[in-house]
Amino acid sequence: MEIANLKPSLAWKLNHVGLSPMHLALQHKCTKMVRGLITINSQLIRVKAKGMITPLHYLAQTEDPDLLAELLCACPSSIEDTTIHCETAAHVAIRNCSIRCFKVLLGWLRRVNKEDILNWKDEDGNTALHIAISTNQTEVVKLLVKHANVNVKNFNDLTAMDIFHLQGSLQSTEIGEILHKAKAKKASDLTSNMTLGDYLSKELTLIDKRDKYFGINIQNNPNDIRTVILVVAILIATATYQAGLSPPAGYWQDDYKPPANNGTTNNTHNSSLGDGQRQRRAGQMIMSPADLFYFLAVNGSAFYLSVWTILVIIIGLPFSRAVYTSTWLLLQAYYSSMTGTFPTQGSMALTVGRFLYITFTVISTCAAYMIPWRAFCKHQKLKRRVDTMRGSRVLTHPEN
Repeated sequence: MEIANLKPSLAWKLNHVGLSPMHLALQHKCTKMVRGLITINSQLIRVKAKGMITPLHYLAQTEDPDLLAELLCACPSSIEDTTIHCETAAHVAIRNCSIRCFKVLLGWLRRVNKEDILNWKDEDGNTALHIAISTNQTEVVKLLVKHANVNVKNFNDLTAMDIFHLQGSLQSTEIGEILHKAKAKKASDLTSNMTLGDYLSKELTLIDKRDKYFGINIQNNPNDIRTVILVVAILIATATYQAGLSPPAGYWQDDYKPPANNGTTNNTHNSSLGDGQRQRRAGQMIMSPADLFYFLAVNGSAFYLSVWTILVIIIGLPFSRAVYTSTWLLLQAYYSSMTGTFPTQGSMALTVGRFLYITFTVISTCAAYMIPWRAFCKHQKLKRRVDTMRGSRVLTHPEN
């Protein structure tokens, strides 16, 4: 330990059989030394020994889930390392029937939103689910179908369901039931997959354009553009929502109904009355019809466009569904407030204006909410058809 502390580069060296000090410490179960090396440099967890096996891969095939968890927390990026056979730590754990370690890996992937690593393929095109089925591990299959793509094909064009049927009487019937409930299909029943080249040849989707303009897929990009636009959109949405609730002229505080016209005298008298003498109800907007239409059209357009921008930016992020739901409720509250305070009594112009504004509000509310959601669902469906070594993750998260 003292040598590694004085000369850290030695901790990266491999011996004559291709093992680093970290690998040797794990082999001899020197847990204290492993923790000491992590303290010196947590990146030592990513040192690749013979066969490109990292300390994380080594631990994944043992029954030491506690130390495995410590390594994951010390170096989160190590979960993306693969062996010379393109196997992730999840592949290794399942192949060696190390269920406890696999549960640790799965729990970590779920917490850091990297479940798509479960769809990564080894050199034969097998995902973690393929291996779990071929080794008849019912408990692992039950865990995987909740988070992995059950219809991915390996390089022999076999899906998880195909592998299950090939096992014949050797396979657990419970696994078949699990796959059936997860809507797993045979390769012959699937829509033809797209190659990565086919995907890149297609026109950009709305989500692709968002990622392009905001620089989401650019390596080492801090997403400053997205942050700035999101902040500005939130400020505009807040200001326009507040303006809608508090219009410039305010609201009437009482009800008023002009007296019935009696002859020419009353008609002449009423024609001289100002705007404040028109029929009204308490709680409705005071503004004149022309000003009211202009204000609501401009303010409403700014509000809905800013909400649409916010939803386009956040969709696909963790917890975005919760934000989507709350935004839908906000849009409903805005709609209720605007339609509830719009003048209902008065000229034909106000009646027509009210109808047009309600129509505009309904269409804008649905468009602001549905367009980003439909675009995201369409984009995700397209990505699931793309057959790559690293699942759909390669389409959105380039390696550093």
